[in-house]
Amino acid sequence: MHDGFHPHPHSHGHDHHHPPLHGHNHTRAPGQWQLPHLPEGAAQPPLPDRERDLDLVEASFVQGFQEAKDPTSFLRLANIPFVGLTPGGQRLHLLRVETAISADVGAVTPSFGGGAVLYDPLPARMVQQRKDLAFVYHDGRTAMRLSFAEARALSDDSAPSKIEFTADASGKG
Repeated sequence: MHDGFHPHPHSHGHDHHHPPLHGHNHTRAPGQWQLPHLPEGAAQPPLPDRERDLDLVEASFVQGFQEAKDPTSFLRLANIPFVGLTPGGQRLHLLRVETAISADVGAVTPSFGGGAVLYDPLPARMVQQRKDLAFVYHDGRTAMRLSFAEARALSDDSAPSKIEFTADASGKG
């Protein structure tokens, strides 16, 4: 239920559609793969299958990688190349996988009239935790951090293992 005046036009009752303690400004989990608003009537372009729910795949990767007993095999399963090629042919070598947890505990908003900002600590229910992920590659001169999507977009140029079987001195193979 609403307490007080709000100036937007609408045609809904105020006593049946909001859960208790929530009004028009309550927070909701964002939808996956939200795209910028397009002009009225324009259709949203379909996402390539490879990119659908990539944020959920990335979150699962972070959790799984932290618990993996064999990180090298885990990287292979996730299609993260150890040696990758950019579309321009630059060869990158994977050095490190970085994960970090951060929490947004405050908000800064511009004040009316410009020039200043207002800071507010967030209530506990609005604190957002993020698990950040980066892949550190080296190009021969410098290290660079790539996102999960960028690392997966590299062409895999990792050399396959080579095993040679040679005959021993007895000739038994």
